[in-house]
Amino acid sequence: MANPAPGFSKHPNYEVNIEPLGAELTVRVNGTLIATSQRAVEVTETKHRPVWYIPFEDIDPECVSATDTDTFCPFKGHASYWSIVSDDTTIDDAIWAYLQPYDECETIRGYASFYTNKVDLYLDGEAANNDGPGWVE
Repeated sequence: MANPAPGFSKHPNYEVNIEPLGAELTVRVNGTLIATSQRAVEVTETKHRPVWYIPFEDIDPECVSATDTDTFCPFKGHASYWSIVSDDTTIDDAIWAYLQPYDECETIRGYASFYTNKVDLYLDGEAANNDGPGWVE
């Protein structure tokens, strides 16, 4: 591997699984459509609730603005963040993505995720509750 995740050598039993979601995922803010995708994936990770990621090309670029926020995950890599700008509303750091993920998580390159407590999520048209499987704390 050219870019292995350092977390797995320290925690060999830790798991990060990435699978197709198998549902249409829609993201709205105050009724405004931000993203919709049939190609979303679900990331399940040891000691975390599942998280949904959408391909960047399924997110309306007019509704997002890059920020300077950066975080680090020893299993996925450095995360970059975007705010949602819609109808005179700005939601800071509502979206994150791993632009250069570690090899073990290469599948999420080109995908972004939303903090579910900052947006309205819908799976196949049904509201996804904030305490449901996509909740991110």
